Amino acid sequence: MRKLLIFMAAVATLAGCVTINVYFPEAAAQKAADQFIGNVLEDSAAAQPAGGKDTKPSAPAGRQPSASLLDLVIPAAQAAESPDIRISTPETEAIRARMKTRFGGQLKALFDSGAVGFTTDGLIAVRDASALPLDQRSQADGLVRQENNDRDALYRAVATANGHPEWEPQIRKTFAQGWVQRAPSGWYYRDASGAWKRK
Repeated sequence: MRKLLIFMAAVATLAGCVTINVYFPEAAAQKAADQFIGNVLEDSAAAQPAGGKDTKPSAPAGRQPSASLLDLVIPAAQAAESPDIRISTPETEAIRARMKTRFGGQLKALFDSGAVGFTTDGLIAVRDASALPLDQRSQADGLVRQENNDRDALYRAVATANGHPEWEPQIRKTFAQGWVQRAPSGWYYRDASGAWKRK
């Protein structure tokens, strides 16, 4: 009986010392971002295929017998095996609808003309104002500002909806890469050095 009590005390002490790190689920975030971006761009007929990424879930790995005791003591440790990103909330759906409207209208034309491009922080910027008639420049600036406000709100909302506001920079980076990957040929983006490149 005494050995059992010592063992239980050791398990309780071990459980108190275990720290569970919650890592950013990059693959799940890429899949969620690709779906969101594809949905926004498809109405503007601008979406590109995702590039043949393999999105099939991998088979679950076999469980180690030694892990089962830890799983009994700390069930949350199993959550890391199949991470998921929640991207659909009332706030993100409202943002998606506004973005689709913009891309289906004037924003696509700005990208097509080369006046606007994607930035490395998941936003958009005026790349070449001279590609626009003078009387359309302030309207383009306003459109870019509206789009960037929604993009900032989107990245923040996705991080918050997943219970990890600290993930916002990684979510922003994942979306930034996704926007460029799904953009059609001829659209501009900034590379890591800040230089504009044409896709």
